[in-house]
Amino acid sequence: MPELLTEDRGAVRILTMNRPEKRNALNNALTAALLEGLRAADADDAVNAIVLTGAGPGFCAGADLAEFKDLTAENQPLVERRAQLTMSLHEIFPRLTKPVVTAINGAAMGGGAGLALAADLALMAESAKLGYPEVKHGIVAAIVMPNLVRQVGRKAAFELLATGQPVGARRALELGMVNRVVPDAELMAAALALAGELAAVSRPAMATTKALFHQVTELPFGEALAAGREANKRMRAFRK
Repeated sequence: MPELLTEDRGAVRILTMNRPEKRNALNNALTAALLEGLRAADADDAVNAIVLTGAGPGFCAGADLAEFKDLTAENQPLVERRAQLTMSLHEIFPRLTKPVVTAINGAAMGGGAGLALAADLALMAESAKLGYPEVKHGIVAAIVMPNLVRQVGRKAAFELLATGQPVGARRALELGMVNRVVPDAELMAAALALAGELAAVSRPAMATTKALFHQVTELPFGEALAAGREANKRMRAFRK
C-alpha cells in the first residue's frame, strides 16, 4: 500500500496519509511522500487547491516512534537527515503557490498537530484532538514550535507545549488553531467545499495573496506596507 493516496476532485487534489494502522505516524517514507505529493500538486496546472487528511480514525500521530530507536547520538548523520526532512516538510507549506486545507479527521499529535496547523486553512472534526505531548516522552516539540507560537500566541503555545495536554476541537477553535469545527460525518464534504471555493479564485491572485500573506507576517509594519504596494502594482498585470 502506498504511504500517500492521491485523488483529484475537479481542480482540488486530495492527499491522504495512508498508514491507518499506525494512526498515520510520520516515518521517513510518509514524510518524503508528503513532500513529493505537495510539490507535485503545486506543479500540476490542473490543480488549484489541496486538501490534506488522514486515512482511518486518526489524522496523524506525529513521528513514528518505531524509527526513534535508530536516532541516537552515535548515529548523528541519520539524526541530521531526519531533522532536515521534517523541517523541509513544515517549511514547504508557505512556499506553495496553491492553498492547502487540512481536514483533521482524528487525533493530531506532536508533528501531526504541527502538520494540521501548517496548512493555510484547517477544518476539524468535532471528535478530533490536537496536542503536543513531546515533553511527556522526554523530548521537545522543536520543529513544530515556531508555527504554533505564530498561530496562537505565546501564553497559549507555552501551555500546550509545556503540559503536553491535548485540546478538543472547540478549544482549538477558540485558540485560533483551526478555522472551523464540523460534525465528523461532514468533515470531508466541508473541506472539499472550502477547497473548491479557493480553487475557483484566479490562480495568479491566489498565488500572490498567499505569498504576500506569508511575507507580511514576518515584516515590520512599514516594510509590510511597502511589500503590499509592490504587490498592488503587480496585480494590475493579471486582472481580467
